[in-house]
Amino acid sequence: MPSSMPETPGVVSDAEHSLRRQPAFLQFWFARGASGFAFQMLSVAVGWQIYAMTHRAFDLGMIGLVQFIPSISLALLAGHVADRYERKRVVFVCQLIEGCAVVLLAVGSFLHWFHEAAILALIFVIGVAKAFEFPTLQALLPRLVPLPLYPRAMAASSSAMQTAMIVGPALGGFLYVAGPGVVYSVSGLLYLTAAFLMWRLRTDRPRVAREPPTLRTVFAGITFIRHRPVVLGAISLDLFAVLLGGATALLPIYARDILHTGPWGLGLLRAAPAMGALCMGVWLAHSQLKRRVGYTMFASVAGFGAATIIFALSRSFWLSMLALVILGALDMISMVIRAALVQLETPDEMRGRVSAVNGIFINTSNQLGEFESGITAAWFGTIPATLIGGIGTLLVVGLWMWWFPALRQRQRLDSGVAV
Repeated sequence: MPSSMPETPGVVSDAEHSLRRQPAFLQFWFARGASGFAFQMLSVAVGWQIYAMTHRAFDLGMIGLVQFIPSISLALLAGHVADRYERKRVVFVCQLIEGCAVVLLAVGSFLHWFHEAAILALIFVIGVAKAFEFPTLQALLPRLVPLPLYPRAMAASSSAMQTAMIVGPALGGFLYVAGPGVVYSVSGLLYLTAAFLMWRLRTDRPRVAREPPTLRTVFAGITFIRHRPVVLGAISLDLFAVLLGGATALLPIYARDILHTGPWGLGLLRAAPAMGALCMGVWLAHSQLKRRVGYTMFASVAGFGAATIIFALSRSFWLSMLALVILGALDMISMVIRAALVQLETPDEMRGRVSAVNGIFINTSNQLGEFESGITAAWFGTIPATLIGGIGTLLVVGLWMWWFPALRQRQRLDSGVAV
């Protein structure tokens, strides 16, 4: 067991108060950052390479589809695996598979062997590995730090991912000048580095009985969430807020037709939410949310909706940028609180399956949110569609505060910490 873990759950000594004094978390953080950079670089290279081969937008859509199908269809089974096997080994195997698949992409690109179908097949393999990796990573993190430090650890981990989202695509595009094989080689090396760090990770995960997967055990996460109002309220709030507030899907229209800027402007607009989230994540990693966390979460989601409305009505490029930065920062606050509540309210033996259900909600809200934005923009126009999303988010906040009073009245993240 790592020496950084306290003997009494929920008690944090002065020596353990800093995340920098948690060696297991630091190793996890570097692994998460490496795999995040690898994926962002991979996404740029695959999209550009396939479009250069086929010149068909349909094939770009297929890249998303071959990743979306396993993320939804395998989620519940992946949660079962995360709760029945040693989590660091599950993540290690997933990242090793991802790294090997990317290395094959590099070899095929250098030797000019590839047809787009082969690239999509390898991306599907990566999608399958990621379907198992996501809930396992979510369930692993609470065991690496004292549980009261989990919200800060979550914020720090999210900051690493936001940094990857900002810098990774630019780095991938720069390296693509030397060819897709170079991007894949660097991406594969980062994946394998992450896998090595996970293999070396020390955790105090106790051994658990390896129950065979049955309908009862696989769907246990859904059953658990249904009977926990705080968890159900937090997860469903995320679903509907993201579903309605997906203004970022319409950014190309705003950039060209409303704000009258070029590709450079679109790039800045796309980076703005991640910049806001990164700054807020860094602050949250060094601060503690000590009280009234329920109201804080609802206020941040309401602010997200208000920022969406401001963005919808803005005709100034810089006001729109500011609205998106604020939107990203407020989304980070609500995300950290929601994630902490879900993990701290869930017993360790259930965290994988609950994280898997949460992952289904996240993936569904992101994908359907973009679809909803596109459909409402086609029906009502771009600005009315964004306004509807922002106003709808405010209405959802009001309804959820009424329907989930236990979530609204929650004072501390670690009340009734699950161990």
